[in-house]
Amino acid sequence: MPLSEEELRLLEQMERALVEEDPKLASTLRGTAFRRSARRRAIVAGVGFVVGVVVLMTGAVAQITPVGIVGFVIMLVSATVALTALRGQQTAVGPDPRAAHPSRGFTVIEGGRTGKTRRTRRHHHSSHSFMERMEERWRRRREDGGF
Repeated sequence: MPLSEEELRLLEQMERALVEEDPKLASTLRGTAFRRSARRRAIVAGVGFVVGVVVLMTGAVAQITPVGIVGFVIMLVSATVALTALRGQQTAVGPDPRAAHPSRGFTVIEGGRTGKTRRTRRHHHSSHSFMERMEERWRRRREDGGF
C-alpha cells in the first residue's frame, strides 16, 4: 500500500533530521554497499533482459509460442528488476546534506481543515512539476471535503 502525501513528508523530514544530527550515520546507512548491490542487480538484470530477447526470438523463429512467452516474461522481469535497482540507487545518493542550512531542513505540514476558503482557479504552467500539481489538487480536494 503506497504512503500518503503526509506520510511521505514526515519520512523526508525524519531523514533530513537524521542527516543533520548525524551525517556519518546517514552516509553509512545509505552507504556504498547499497549502491554497489543496486548496480550489480542492474547489470544482472540487463544480462537477463538480453537472454529474454534471445529466448523470445528463438521461440518466434522456431514458431514455438510457449518459448516466446517465456522469453517475454524473462524480459519483463529483468526490466522491472533493473528499473527498481536504478531507482533505488538514485534515491540512495539523495541530496547533499551540506547544501542547505540546518534550519531550512524542516517545513510545516498543514493539518486539519482551516474552514472553507474561496477557491481560486489557477492556471498551471509547465514550470510546475507533476507532483506539485497533484499536491495542489489534493489540497483543494481536502479543503472542499470531497473525498
